[in-house]
Amino acid sequence: MSNDQALTSSDVARLLQDPSGENRAAAAAKVAMTFSGNDLSPSARKIAEDIFNVMVRDAEVRVRKALSENLKDNPSVPHDIATVLARDVDEVALPVIEFSTVLTDGDLVELVQTRGVDVQVAIAKRETVSSDVADVIAEKGEEAAVATLVGNEGAKIAEGTMNKVLDKYSESDLVKEPLAHRGELPLNIAERLVTLVSEQLQQHIMTHHNVSASTATDLLMTSREKATVSLLSGTENTTTLNQLIEQLYTNKRLTPSLVVRALCMGDTGFFEAALAKLADIPVLNVYKLITKGGEMGLAKLFEKAGIPENYIKVSRVALDVVEETQSAAGDNREVFRQLMIERVLTKMEDTVDADSLDYLLSKLVKVDK
Repeated sequence: MSNDQALTSSDVARLLQDPSGENRAAAAAKVAMTFSGNDLSPSARKIAEDIFNVMVRDAEVRVRKALSENLKDNPSVPHDIATVLARDVDEVALPVIEFSTVLTDGDLVELVQTRGVDVQVAIAKRETVSSDVADVIAEKGEEAAVATLVGNEGAKIAEGTMNKVLDKYSESDLVKEPLAHRGELPLNIAERLVTLVSEQLQQHIMTHHNVSASTATDLLMTSREKATVSLLSGTENTTTLNQLIEQLYTNKRLTPSLVVRALCMGDTGFFEAALAKLADIPVLNVYKLITKGGEMGLAKLFEKAGIPENYIKVSRVALDVVEETQSAAGDNREVFRQLMIERVLTKMEDTVDADSLDYLLSKLVKVDK
């Protein structure tokens, strides 16, 4: 430790001659920095702790703040000193509350329950937050604290706690956005969140989180429908098909079920682009294998793309149905989608997997033709 950080005899003399708040704060900082070293003898450490016990009760906020700032990340600080600082006015307390590892979960829970939003936010920002503390923040914390908590990857947040957050803040974009951007969400939370957020966040959830195949397909169809409308109307399409495919692939969401369900609903563009990505070949080659390669061409394409062979038959039927359905539906995309599903189900009801069958059946709604 450098001499300018250690408390010297001249510092003591200055303090005795002029015990102003400024000099006391400087002395507090130096004693705290000295305490951070490993070269203190047990007796010197005891003297430093006695000094802390006096200084934490100093009338000047700046003295106590200097102590807090310089002890905040010291793991050797006595627990009673840390708790006195943490219970002080916010200006003094916040550094210790946010950074001190000496504070226990019990201390933090008490602070959440008894202090204001700035203290709650400081706790929510800690490098690690236990599931117990997170649950109390979700239940008792202000909106800003909860938003900070769900955006903190170091916070352990149980699924039940996340449900509390969504129950309480279903209308709060301040909370929902960082929650959607967490590294990992439980399936049920992702499914709930999808119904509560903007289209942009829905796409993020689809491409980054684990959601059911049905939800993923619904989100994909919505995204693709809006992209088509934007293209036809001449407005800017911020997420191209290739970008969507890339996001799904990167996050391991470009699943065989999603690809084939999209085809069964008539989205050949997505189907071809997805196969091109999975097989690592140009889209033009995919198109040729689909249109001119026959059953064998599709089988080879699926093998290269890692699509299970049990999807080949329904995909072949869906591809055939696309051609005959386009002329019958005309420009009505909703009619086209409904006819696609009806005709695929009619021809493949006995061979479509149960989950996909249930999903497609749920999409059969009455459409004015």
